[in-house]
Amino acid sequence: MKVTGNKILNHIEIAHKTRRIAYQIYETFSEEKEVVLAGIPKGGLELAKRLQSELEEISDIKPILCEVHINKEELLSEITTSIDAADYENKALILVDDVLNSGGTLIYAVRHFLNVPLRKFKTVVLVDRNHKRYPIKADFKGISLSTSLQEHVEVDFNGKDDGVYLT
Repeated sequence: MKVTGNKILNHIEIAHKTRRIAYQIYETFSEEKEVVLAGIPKGGLELAKRLQSELEEISDIKPILCEVHINKEELLSEITTSIDAADYENKALILVDDVLNSGGTLIYAVRHFLNVPLRKFKTVVLVDRNHKRYPIKADFKGISLSTSLQEHVEVDFNGKDDGVYLT
């Protein structure tokens, strides 16, 4: 997918921010042997995979990848994950998404994980738009943008020419 618009972050900047977030995760979860990276498709899952790779490179923490199946158009519908709840019970879990817009997707996903006892729970986004309707925040973020409600932020994870665009 080729996105057009004002490019906010390029491939190298995204890689730097991803690595910095991985170091923040490592500092926060340094006492953990494992950490579950629960990515919200599509961009959040891709960011979780990149964080997994970075954590494997910089730490001895074993990152476990988990895909969060959520219908962003119907947030009240059932949310499921690619791994059983027993596989993340009493573990450290990080919920990952690409952009925090209104906070709806993140807060409903958080609600799902509150049904399972967790050791520690944090959230990560690459871009925080500062337009939240819901009382949720990202514990780790790549960049904060103050945008108008009419503007749209698009993250394009396509490999060599990744970008974050303001359209």
